[in-house]
Amino acid sequence: MKSHLSRRQFFGAAGGAGFFGTSGVKGAAGAAFPAVPALVGALNLGVKKVERTWIQVPFRPVPARNMIRELPHWTYFEICRVTLECGVTGLGETMVYYTWGTVSDEAVRKAAGRNAAEIMWDDSLGAGLQMALFDAVAKAAGVPIYRLLGHQHRDRPFVSWWAIDMPGEDWALECKDALAQGYTAFKTKARPWFDLDEQCRVLTRVLPSHFNIDFDFNAMLLDTSHAGRYLVEIEKYKQVAIYETPIPQSDVAGNKFLRTQTRVPIAMHYGSPPIMTALKEEVCDGFVIGGGTGRVMNDATVAAAADKPFWLQLVGTGITATFALHLGAVLTHARWPAVNCHQLYTHEMIRPAIKVENGTAAVPEAPGLGVELDEDAVARYRIEPLKQEPYPAPGLLLAIRWPSGATSYYAHARQYWGDFLSGRLPIFPKGVYLERIPDNGSREWKELQARAAQGGVHSGRRPM
Repeated sequence: MKSHLSRRQFFGAAGGAGFFGTSGVKGAAGAAFPAVPALVGALNLGVKKVERTWIQVPFRPVPARNMIRELPHWTYFEICRVTLECGVTGLGETMVYYTWGTVSDEAVRKAAGRNAAEIMWDDSLGAGLQMALFDAVAKAAGVPIYRLLGHQHRDRPFVSWWAIDMPGEDWALECKDALAQGYTAFKTKARPWFDLDEQCRVLTRVLPSHFNIDFDFNAMLLDTSHAGRYLVEIEKYKQVAIYETPIPQSDVAGNKFLRTQTRVPIAMHYGSPPIMTALKEEVCDGFVIGGGTGRVMNDATVAAAADKPFWLQLVGTGITATFALHLGAVLTHARWPAVNCHQLYTHEMIRPAIKVENGTAAVPEAPGLGVELDEDAVARYRIEPLKQEPYPAPGLLLAIRWPSGATSYYAHARQYWGDFLSGRLPIFPKGVYLERIPDNGSREWKELQARAAQGGVHSGRRPM
C-alpha cells in the first residue's frame, strides 16, 4: 500500500529512521514525486559543518572584453561544502553578485545540526548551501540528485551557449567555439546600442541552418510601436528561434498583441505578470524558470500543467550547470536549452567537464552531483571575500556611435541602460554601435572619462 506523506514528513522520516522509500510524495500543485531508493542502515544526515570559500574564475578572452562593460563582477563565486555527521560531504556554489548573493551566516546557523534531507528544499538557505545539501543527501543515499527530484524523463537535457551583447564578429567567434563543442543553440542579448540586423547578418553567414539563436531584449524595445515592426524584420534570419521579453512583461495587452505579429515564439520570466494572468491572456509561448530548487520545481509543475515549454536558467560554473542537468532530467517541459553561462569561464571547476553532443549533455549517474570539485583550480582561484561589489570596472570610456554622426559617452553600462529604458535615447536605429575607447594617456581622454563617470556625455560630433 502506498503511503502519502508531505515532503517535510517524508524527509523527516528518512532522517529519523535511516531510510528513504515512499511514493506519492506531493509536490507543487498536487504533483506526485515518485519513490526514491531506500537507504540501507541508519545514516546520520545531520549537518556537521559548513565551509565557504570565495574564488574568482577568469573569463575567456572574447567574453572578457565584452563583459567588462556590464558584468565584470560575474567572475566571483562562493564554493560551499557541507559535511554530514555520517561523513559525507556535499558541494554547491553561488555566483556572488547574481540573484541570490552569498550564503549568509544566518543560513549556516539555521542549517547547523539539522537533518539535511529535511531542510534541503528551503530556498532561503541560498544557492550554494541548498545545492550542497542535495549533493550530500544524494551521496548518502548512493543515488544521483535527480532521483531525489522525481521520475527521470530524459537522460540528456538540452543546453545552450550564452553570451552578452557584442559586435557580430565576436558573436561569430563565440558560435564557432559553441559549434566545435557540440552546441546547437546560442542565447544572447539584443541591445539598442548595437545594430541587431547587422549583427545577425555577420553572424548567420557563418552558421549552419540547424543552429538556433535566441534573443533576450530585456524589455528594451519598450512598447509595441517599436517592437512590432522590429521583431518581424529580425525574423527574416531563419536561425532566430525565440524572443525573450521584447517589451515590459507587465504590458499584458502589448505582449498579447506581439504574439500575433511574429512567427518567432516569445518567452517571458515566470511570475510577471502573475502566472494565472499570463496563462489566461496567453501573453507568451513559454517561460524562463530559475531560482531555488523548490521554486523551480513548483514553477515547472505549473508550466507543465499548462503545456508551456521553458528554459532553465541557473547561472554559474560547471557546478551549477551540472545541478541544472539533474533538474532538466526530471522536468518534462524543460524543452528549451538551459542557460547556465559556464561557457564564459576559463575553467568549469569540475571533473569531468561537461561534454555536449548534438545540443545535449548527459546527466551524471554517479551519486550526488556526479562530478568532483577541481581542488587544484580552487587553490589557484581562491581569494578573500570582498567587502563590496566590484562594479563598475575602473577606467572605462565607452562610446555609442549614432548613425547621425553624434556620440554618447559613458563610463559603465548601468548609465546607458537607464537612459535607454527611460526613453531618453533612440531605440535600435540602423548603423548604431558601441565601442570602448582605450586610454591613450592624453589629458583629453582623462577629462572625458571623468565627465562620463558622472553621467552620459552627448556630442554632436566624434571628437575621440
